[in-house]
This record gives sequence, C-alpha cells and structure tokens, in this order.
Amino acid sequence: MFRFWKRANIGTAHEEIEPRKNSVLSLDALKLLLANMHDAEIIERQTNVDQKVTLLYIRTLIDQERLNDTIVKPLNHCTYDTVYECIQNSKVFAVATLEEAVKLLLQGSVLIYDAFRNHWWAVLLANPLSRAIESSETETIIYGPKDSFSEQLDQNITMIRRRIPITELKTEQYTVGYLSKTSIVLMYIDGLTNPEFVSIARDKLSNIDFDLILESSNLTAFMDDHMHSVFPQYLQTDRPDACAYSLGLGKLLFLVDNTPFAIVAPITFFHLFQSPEDYINRWIVASFFRCIRYVSFLISVVLIPVYVALATHHYQMIPLQILFVLLESRSKLPFTPFWEAFLMLITLEIIKEASLRMPSKSGQTLGVIGGIVIGQAAVEAGFASKVLIVLVGISSIASFLVPNYLVTKSNTIIQFVFLVLSSFLGMIGIAIGMIGVLAHLNALSSLKQPYFAPVAPFYWKDWIDTFIRGPLAWMKARPESLYPLDKLRYKRRR
Repeated sequence: MFRFWKRANIGTAHEEIEPRKNSVLSLDALKLLLANMHDAEIIERQTNVDQKVTLLYIRTLIDQERLNDTIVKPLNHCTYDTVYECIQNSKVFAVATLEEAVKLLLQGSVLIYDAFRNHWWAVLLANPLSRAIESSETETIIYGPKDSFSEQLDQNITMIRRRIPITELKTEQYTVGYLSKTSIVLMYIDGLTNPEFVSIARDKLSNIDFDLILESSNLTAFMDDHMHSVFPQYLQTDRPDACAYSLGLGKLLFLVDNTPFAIVAPITFFHLFQSPEDYINRWIVASFFRCIRYVSFLISVVLIPVYVALATHHYQMIPLQILFVLLESRSKLPFTPFWEAFLMLITLEIIKEASLRMPSKSGQTLGVIGGIVIGQAAVEAGFASKVLIVLVGISSIASFLVPNYLVTKSNTIIQFVFLVLSSFLGMIGIAIGMIGVLAHLNALSSLKQPYFAPVAPFYWKDWIDTFIRGPLAWMKARPESLYPLDKLRYKRRR
C-alpha cells in the first residue's frame, strides 16, 4: 500500500563537506575553493621592487575603501623588500594553514600571497553591516536606558563592557553550526559566577553539532534541559541593562552573532515575570505591579476554563442574579459552553497570529475587524454569549501583562488543556491541571539548576525579590539559588 523511497548518497557526514582540514595552503587550493563564487576576487599586483603579490578576498564581505587605503595604495608605492613591511601600518598577521585562511576569508579578511617568499598574510577588513542603536521594541520602559542590542556581536559586547568595566568580566568565544559558523560569546564575571554553571555552559556549547544556528532561539533549543516543555528555560532579552544586572547577580550571558537578543541563564520561572522597570519604580509600586502580573497570568490561564466548569458542572455555585444573566445570555446559543469557549479562543488566536503577520499599518484595521465586528457579530448571530466575550477580552488582555512574550505563548497551550479538563471534570479537572503544572515546573531545570526555586528548593532569603521587589538597600545578598562565589552585594559588610 505504501511505498518508501530512499535516495542513494543521502546523509553525508558534515566532515566530508570540509575536506580542507588536512589540505596544504596553496594558491591553487584556494582558487579551487573559490570557484563558482561570483563575488570572489583574485588580483595580482606588482610592487615597485618587482615583487609579485596576489590578493584574494570576497568582495561582498570587505570594505572596498579600506582595501584601497590600507593595502592597494601601500603596495603600489612599496619600496621595501617584503610585503609585510609594505603594509606594516595595518593589522596584519601571518596565515599558516588552509583551514585558517578560509576561515579568515569568510570573516571578511583579505589574503595576501607573497610569491617570492611563499608567505601568506591576512588583513581583516570586514564590512560592518550594522544599524543604529535603537530602543527596545519588546521590553519598553518609560524611564531608564533606551538602548538595545543590535545584530553586531562586538557592538553588543561593548554595551555590556561599558556597564561593567572590570577585567573580571570574561568572554569566551565559540563557533557553532558547521554551515552557519555562528559566533557565540559566553560572558560571566570571574570570581562571582559559580564555576559549575560555566562548565555546564561550555559542555552544552561544545556538544552542539547542527548545521545552522541562525539566532538565539536556535541556540536555546539545543541547550534546553527539557525540550518538550512549553516553558522557556532561558531568558531572551535585547536590553543591555537587564543583561548587566543578571551578570552582577552571578548568571551567564550568551551573545549570538547576527541576533539582537541575548540569552540569560540560569533562570527560574519567576524571573520571567520580572521587568527592568521593577528596579526603577519605588519598591512598593514595583511590588504591586509584580503581584498584578502573577494574578494576570493566573487569570489568563484559568478564567475561561472556570467559566466552562461552572456553566457545565457547577451552575449551582453561581450566585442567583449572575446565573439569571448567564442563562439569558446563553438562552439562544446552539453550542455547549465548551464549544462556545473553544471556538472563541481559536478565533482570538487566529486574529493574534494575523496581526503579527500583517503590515503594521493594517494592524489597527485588523483590531477593529476582530474586536468589534467579529465580537459583536458573533453575539448577534447567536454564536457566543455576551458574558463569554467579556471574559475572553479580560483573559486576552491579562496574558499580555507578563513581560516575557514566550510565556504569553505558553499560556495559550495551558489554557486549552485546562479548557478540556474543565469540560470533562469541572473544577476537579482544573485542580488536576494546576497540580500537573506545578509538578511539571518543579521537575524543570535551567542549565541544570532548579527552575522552580526559590519555592522548591526553598530559599526564603530570595523571596525578597521574587513575589515582591523589596527595597534595594535590603537586598544585601545575591540570590542563594545561583550559588554565587561572592554572596554579598555590599562591598563593606553591613
């Protein structure tokens, strides 16, 4: 009935894609590698002392003006005996192997071959493709710094170093993705961050053996301790101030080249509810709004399932006056509460996804169509009750109070699971779902560290910056759950 096709020669190991590891560095070998690359340039030059020099570079990767100023002009007027002396004002370094030459070439270097002495040199002239430093679009705040990361790795490192100008801030560079050759920089503060975290991070980065790592989410997918969980196990942020604060607490930072988002680890579930603005507002105000976020998360997950459970199994628990309103609202509906809620939530998710894919100028139109036209028309047509429309609106708005966008997406999945449980078991189903979520959170880990700390394991001192944001002056110690080598935040003991 079924036929399976298998092509021959599929599944070639990626080691075979890089046969140059053991090859000898030569002009012919490089010409062979650069064949069929229209932007590859191989130019021969003659100096004033009749030396033959060959330049090899990829035109689209280098800065052409700097090439003329730093290499071509010095070579044209060269009267020295060696090529190195001709361009000694530039950042020049010798190249010994073919693999190194190819790597430098693809990073935006110009290879220079001195045929007379059979020497190879490289000058890094990468053309920076960077945009201006802009405000964060995903984590906007009223007060505080406005800068955010860009796609330039060195620029992102600079933003962190300007905030933590100490020599203990260490950076380790890795290359992952055997096709993308993506540069990853691991940052931590030596003498503060627990070395066990650094060791685990090194192992995880070294074990990534995938072809393309194009952005930070790709990296977290390979570093997750639990790949099937809906909860993000790493914090992704584009705010340098948030990253610097995390480093100061004893966490690690991963910067990915060509990505404006950094990865912070290890984190707990409660870190996903913290906003950079928490540390700008007064502590009472910040604590109030942090509590509002937890309540909003709970509302976004259980409000609609509770409606279905009460309307289906426990209508006797509804106060009489509200029950009359509900019965009047649902009197002409052809659907059960479950299907009524399910269809409205699916419609809402379709509108959300459409708003993300549409051009920004069409977003307002979509909001009017989705919020007013479809909502009002659904009630008038008898597909949804007014009560449910109000509850769906509250639930949807509450989900956006969580600062982390990935958690907002996780809410949707959990909400649908709770909806199914409530339709079959009522409030007992919601209770079973809550127990299941708590057990799942307790079983998770981030970089091998407990994800549900400081609740489980219990670290009572960390609670001052978990459910509330206590006064900064009271935060004398760094979080115990991070096991920092330097526990106290005050330089002098108080």
